[in-house]
Amino acid sequence: MAIQWFPGHMHKARKEIKKIMPKIDLIIEVLDARIPYSSENPLVAELRGDKPCIKLLNKSDLADARVTRLWVEHFESERNIKARAVSQENPSVIKQTLQMCRQFFPDRNVDVKPVRVLIMGIPNVGKSSVINTLTGRVIAKVGDEPAVTKQQQNIILDNGIQLMDTPGFLWPKIHNVNSGYRLAVSGAIKSTAMEYDDVALFAAEYFLHAYPELLKKRYKLDKLPENDMDALESIGRKRGCLQAGGVINLHKVSELLLNEYRAGQIGAISLETPEMIKAELADLKKK
Repeated sequence: MAIQWFPGHMHKARKEIKKIMPKIDLIIEVLDARIPYSSENPLVAELRGDKPCIKLLNKSDLADARVTRLWVEHFESERNIKARAVSQENPSVIKQTLQMCRQFFPDRNVDVKPVRVLIMGIPNVGKSSVINTLTGRVIAKVGDEPAVTKQQQNIILDNGIQLMDTPGFLWPKIHNVNSGYRLAVSGAIKSTAMEYDDVALFAAEYFLHAYPELLKKRYKLDKLPENDMDALESIGRKRGCLQAGGVINLHKVSELLLNEYRAGQIGAISLETPEMIKAELADLKKK
């Protein structure tokens, strides 16, 4: 699934970020805890240079806690990076991010020179919700569709932090095919840019391999399906996703599976681990 998505406002955002980056002290990158690598924008590393970075693994309540801990350790092994698992279920942890920002600059008189923080994240990782929690008021528009934020915002806080928001933007081309699928499964890709059955088959295959019991329990399956298509067929019959002649409505069951995953109704599921990504990147280098 080779997704190419680089609309005009995203190209504009990249240029604006590059322009203001020299004035920024620190970056907060909001990631989706279910896909920390796939939701990590490589342009952030390219543009930030050696500036400190705090990676917030948001929606951690929807992810496998054990896998999320592995990702936090992975990120914190890198220079000048701190990582935290956060969710809107526990806003106090999100608010601690501001104190983390100040800890990078212990000797600065923030009353004279505030810490200038740029907050970034690809569409639909929950960046707007994080901003609203950090500021304690509704600053950023929140929505379920990707790319809700359209323009840059400058937010002055009363604790020595100057927070700059940017539109969520993807990079020109996603080279790791699996990352493209994971972005689609998680909801970072608009529904108009993907084929539901194709993405749902990818999700079903992964769930069968990594979280078979959660899949079996959620859909009350008598036995574990043999493959991805068998899984969609079985789920479709259990949920009445049928069309004329008792044939499975593939689009309907695909939509159901993806929506229930995104809502956390199947269970706390992570779509990638550090080891998986290491292996995938090694395979890409061979091609």
